[in-house]
Amino acid sequence: MTKTKPNLLLLGIDSLRRDHMSGYGYHRLTTPHLDKFSEGGVLFEQHFSPSIPTTPGYASMLTGMDCFGTDVVALRHGGPLGGHVTTLAELLEQKGYNTSCIGFTGNPSARGFQTYLDYEGWGPDGTGRSPKADNLNAVALPELRRLAADDKPFFLFLRHMDPHSPYLPPKPFERMFYDGNEFDPDNHSLDDLYAFKPFVDYFTSWFPEGCTDSDYIDAQYDGAVAYMDASIQTLFTALEKMGLEEETLVVVTSDHGETLNEHDCYYDHHGLYETNLSIPLILRYPGKLPAGRRVSSPTQIKDVMPTVLELLGIESAIRFDGRSLLPLVRGEERVPESEMYLTECTWMRKHGWRTPEWKLIVALEPDFHFKPEIELYNLIRDPQELVNVAEQEPEVVKLLKARLEAHVAKREKQTGRSAPIHVNVNWHGLGTGPFESSQEAYDSLHIGSPKTAKSLQSKEKKQDDAGEDLTEIPSA
Repeated sequence: MTKTKPNLLLLGIDSLRRDHMSGYGYHRLTTPHLDKFSEGGVLFEQHFSPSIPTTPGYASMLTGMDCFGTDVVALRHGGPLGGHVTTLAELLEQKGYNTSCIGFTGNPSARGFQTYLDYEGWGPDGTGRSPKADNLNAVALPELRRLAADDKPFFLFLRHMDPHSPYLPPKPFERMFYDGNEFDPDNHSLDDLYAFKPFVDYFTSWFPEGCTDSDYIDAQYDGAVAYMDASIQTLFTALEKMGLEEETLVVVTSDHGETLNEHDCYYDHHGLYETNLSIPLILRYPGKLPAGRRVSSPTQIKDVMPTVLELLGIESAIRFDGRSLLPLVRGEERVPESEMYLTECTWMRKHGWRTPEWKLIVALEPDFHFKPEIELYNLIRDPQELVNVAEQEPEVVKLLKARLEAHVAKREKQTGRSAPIHVNVNWHGLGTGPFESSQEAYDSLHIGSPKTAKSLQSKEKKQDDAGEDLTEIPSA
């Protein structure tokens, strides 16, 4: 039976940075299946998530709003998603869809699904590795078949976790991109990480004991992406064999990127650097979207929901902050949104302003990396953001701060609410207010085992099955 409306399969791949995907030009063949898949659809070359990490990223993706529209900037967002916004799941249910969410139970941004299912997407199994994508498939494939058997169209949201630490891909992916000695005593590339007290306990819980080579950990990230890519092909094969390919819009994207051994941020997703802001977006809908199209214009995560609704043929009265991307797909002229306001509330509270040439980062309180209050990078001359030129370019700093402040004032007036980055002073969950010094932040923030990291994603569960306390400050 042909359903009256198309289905939606949305793959939200946590912590996937687009510059580590071969389809985006990465030198390692990490995503051959997604590369092939994208040849049948549209790939957006400059897609960004300006409010990191997970909670604000998905809030924007699943509402079509920016951080002022969602009122969400913090990973540890206090309370539920505001009732002033409608989520994609809520709207599609109103339009007659069955909706299911896999791997994102308990987060405020996942509000509105009819069915929530979970899988093991964090720690290692008995082999010491973590087959996250296979664990997801074991839940997703039966759910896909259940949804497909109903007369109603469906929205199935999958939260893949393989690129999120701990990076523990199963064999042979763990050495697919590494042929060195990860225990070389003369390699000191992880020395600074091991000296960073807030994170060291977490990383030593899953790094090989005695590991000295950051290239090995980088290769684990790439191996996890490649393993996940192969597992995702299983989903695409099932979609095809079930005869759903022609009537299903598939969206592949991420909530934010990932910083490896860069910017002193150590295998996490804090810091408003390009590694965290740059994410993939691939849309495929045979017969409705062109095959092999690549869009170079800058796009943002808030554009996903209005684009999806237009492709599904669903109208709403919502005034989105994002815009449909279909004019870009059709090659039509559209005023580009080339500048963007940035926020982060993971392990630091900062905001910033990005233009095609410049990146300004302003700390709203001292951070635990002892970084300067103002950072300025020239993205053209210094794309890796290695040289802070704030002191050398005071006029650029002044100009960008004025643009940032004008944007904040404008959006506060439009929404009738204070900028969320300014009011979320308990973003760390400690109840102590803003940090007064970097040393205080350094001494206060800590993450231990992967179990503590997992605990944040489900606010309802504060202990593991053995009763272990999971209330210390966790990771995104």
